[in-house]
Amino acid sequence: MVTRRKILVLAAIACIAPGFRTQAQNLSLGDQAPKLEVSSFVKGEAVSNLEPGKFYVVEFWATWCGPCRATIPHLTELQKKHPEVTFIGVSVWEQDQKLVKPFVDEMGDKMSYRVAMDVVPEGGKGGEGKMAAGWMKAAGQDGIPTAFIINKDNKIAWIGHPASMDEPLEKIVTGSWDIQAAIAEHKKALEAREAMMKIQTKIGDARKSGDPKKLIAVIDEVGKEHPALANALGSMKFEAMLRAGDCDKAIEFGKDLLNKVYGENANALNNLAWIIVDPDAKDKRDPKVIQFAVEVAERADQVAKSKEAPIADTLAKAYFDAGQKAKAVETQERAVKLAKGTQFENDKGLQSRLDEYRKAAKD
Repeated sequence: MVTRRKILVLAAIACIAPGFRTQAQNLSLGDQAPKLEVSSFVKGEAVSNLEPGKFYVVEFWATWCGPCRATIPHLTELQKKHPEVTFIGVSVWEQDQKLVKPFVDEMGDKMSYRVAMDVVPEGGKGGEGKMAAGWMKAAGQDGIPTAFIINKDNKIAWIGHPASMDEPLEKIVTGSWDIQAAIAEHKKALEAREAMMKIQTKIGDARKSGDPKKLIAVIDEVGKEHPALANALGSMKFEAMLRAGDCDKAIEFGKDLLNKVYGENANALNNLAWIIVDPDAKDKRDPKVIQFAVEVAERADQVAKSKEAPIADTLAKAYFDAGQKAKAVETQERAVKLAKGTQFENDKGLQSRLDEYRKAAKD
């Protein structure tokens, strides 16, 4: 299922640079904008350099990046709203530069602003382009889409996701932008991201070790240092506790998540239940744990008002694992029906599980 459990420390709304590694940042807000070094413009009038006295938005994207594609129409609307600003979309980190122009042509009026290609050394990789290195890497930016707003002083006034650009762009062009406050806020954001990357590395290493007790210890350590992350890591800790083999402690912790943390969050509850009934789980679940999955999945279905296919699918699997075959069939039939006309309609697992439950109910 598309919405099956995805235990994340940080939600991904951007495409990450291939092979990116954290490095010392030498470009930030308030700094002079770097040179505009592109190989060619595939759409719009060419811009040779960023001139003082003018506003610019330099936005980085790639043909293979889904979030970039989703943001393109919004950039077009902003360009229409701010004709005094020159928007330049620069494609970076491309696996094949030849795909850029056909992509832009296909987008048509949805991409109504200037579009340029990065300068990549002959035989080099996309990440070695001059714009990728001189702008993105220098500013410590590892994900796209990312936009830089350049003010009339030819300085970087804002860096961030284009979806969050409306307010800062408006204030920058009207002269009401507090750049000193923005610099301080940007510094805090970078420090927070650096801390998050260290946390992700620490948790990733613990998971790779294959030792659930080590992972639990790391999660507890992170939770003490960063209390705000404790709840976000709850599902991961619950799964590790199950793998560690102490069912009673795992259920006790799971009940805390159920009643104190995830109470009205249907998707979080669904993920928690699926951890238990996931057919790909390597460990055989204790009957007490299966019964807890039924409790959690029923709560998720109740919160979702019995209208979400993936949640009904999870509940049916919980019923089936608990030996309640008739309920499993009835609930899975509802899941298949709810999936029609949605992104889950072509999920073959829905129908195959229904067939499995029906067969078991007849035997």
